[in-house]
Amino acid sequence: MVPSAFVRLAALPLTPNGKLDRKALPPPEDDAYARAAYEAPRGEIEIALAQIWAELLGLERVGRHDNFFELGGHSLLAVQLMERLRRLSLGVEVRTLFAKPVLADLAASLGSHHEVAIPANLITEQSAAITPELLPLIELAQPEIDRIVATVPGGLGNIQDIYALSPLQDGILFHHLLARRGDPYLLVSQMAFADRALLERYLAAVQRVVDRHDILRTSFVWEGLSSPAQVVWRRTPLEVTEVALDGSDGAEQLRQQFDPRQHRIDLGRAPLLRFVIAREPGSARWLLLELLHHLIGDHSTLEVMHAEVRAVLGGRDHALAAPQPFRNLVAQARLGVGAQEHEQFFRRLLADIDEPTLPFGLSEVRGDGSGAGEARRMLPRELNERLRVQARRLGVSLASLCHLAWGQVVARSSGREQVVFGTVLFGRMHGGAGADRAMGLFINTLPLRLDLDGTGVEASVRITHRRLAELLAHEHASLALAQRCSSVAAPAPLFSALLNYRHNTPAPSSGPDDVLSGVEWLGAEERTNYPLTLSVEDFGEALGLTAQVAAPISADRVCGYMQRALEQLAEALEHAPNKPVRELDILPADERAYLLEELNRTAAAYPSERCIHELFEAQVAKTPDAVAVV
Repeated sequence: MVPSAFVRLAALPLTPNGKLDRKALPPPEDDAYARAAYEAPRGEIEIALAQIWAELLGLERVGRHDNFFELGGHSLLAVQLMERLRRLSLGVEVRTLFAKPVLADLAASLGSHHEVAIPANLITEQSAAITPELLPLIELAQPEIDRIVATVPGGLGNIQDIYALSPLQDGILFHHLLARRGDPYLLVSQMAFADRALLERYLAAVQRVVDRHDILRTSFVWEGLSSPAQVVWRRTPLEVTEVALDGSDGAEQLRQQFDPRQHRIDLGRAPLLRFVIAREPGSARWLLLELLHHLIGDHSTLEVMHAEVRAVLGGRDHALAAPQPFRNLVAQARLGVGAQEHEQFFRRLLADIDEPTLPFGLSEVRGDGSGAGEARRMLPRELNERLRVQARRLGVSLASLCHLAWGQVVARSSGREQVVFGTVLFGRMHGGAGADRAMGLFINTLPLRLDLDGTGVEASVRITHRRLAELLAHEHASLALAQRCSSVAAPAPLFSALLNYRHNTPAPSSGPDDVLSGVEWLGAEERTNYPLTLSVEDFGEALGLTAQVAAPISADRVCGYMQRALEQLAEALEHAPNKPVRELDILPADERAYLLEELNRTAAAYPSERCIHELFEAQVAKTPDAVAVV
């Protein structure tokens, strides 16, 4: 019964009737919550851990009873924390951090986890041939290797490495092959340059980054092979195509000409990063369209790439950290947690799920994104602050609150309380040394099961946080394996909705002396094969939503449902933490009014002085050939 927060008020807000106006009570700020008394860290490990936390979280001091998430920690900072610990030879399992977020408890667990030993790349520039013994990360027969060598310009001398695909790469390749035209996983972005010279300097910087990173020089081969392979080329020039534009809106003409709904790129030719350039009609500006295939990159990859391009343009490329090979991730996925352990976990999670979770009845999970509409919105600043305060109070990540809110949206729109939806995992928790700055497709999509029933809201938040932590230990499992562990009979999908919680690093402000002065970002577009995808954009001090939904469902309505669910979640955590989670409302006030009032305004004028059989006879005479009853 001890209050968890104390808020000082000059006076209590009252209703017109003189009663306490509970809705007008301000939410507790972060400093309103009682904290454990500060106690200095003990021993070398606690002191070292506290120093890392202080640097990552921007704090002056950290005590041994402080909680990583209460202090503002999240998954992106967790990756950086684990990287710092690796440098000190203090390995830890990621689920330990989420299960023991208090500094003293975590410190006691450090050093107990050992990283997967990454087998060396045995192919050298002096290799006279590539044989199965030189490929520890894929099993191929000699004829298959010879087939791969024949696909690479320059042959053997231009092959740096060959290894298997990661689980998500397997899935993306499947959808690429399934699409008859276009490609749901071709990412498009556009920029404008003040002149051709600036454009050429930019492309030269990108070439320098491609030369540094293996994944940007990687092609994919599958025809005639027992399993698909990715091949790292030693050298590959950028492919830049120049086209002429004749329309008034050059950027739109360029976008339509290379729309990924119709356009594909050859996955067998590196790099899977292509550029199209064109002079803007009636202007000195040059337009650039970038095509990056998801097989070689994710959201974090793009941020790392753009940061390195900026460093090269600024003459600071010598200060860049040594690039980390993507083969490390493949080794972690193949040699880390075994398939049997993955299967046991997902069977415990999904064995009793015998029906698909299909919000709004959307069931097509093999689409190409061509029929999807998109909507974006920023959440109110007050809501963002309330959610962050509650996450810190409970010692959980903000992502856990967002997953629970999305779970309620999925539950209400599918008519189920036991729901499953896909969550996009960061994939860098077990990515090995340097994973926080490596390029490549690290993310993975796996099913999360939530029960939106009579459990209290606060208890549900903690359960969601725990399930996400457990899922992180299996972040490189195969989605196909996970889906097989449910009781949903194939070929029905286990789920059709996706949640992607991602941290966005604000772009550096551009000034007259900036290396990218004269460059304008025109926008980007990405799609998935899922008919319902919601991305929560965490900007640190703000939250945004991006929804992509197959017709005829409105993407903006989905954003409205999520915002309402988050508002209800914050309200319940502040004032009624034991309220059943199933009672969280997702209908915004305007839509509720439309459904209950507008649609029920059915009054119509009719000749009320006549009997019903006379009205029937009149209708028969008016339309004698109409169908009477169906």
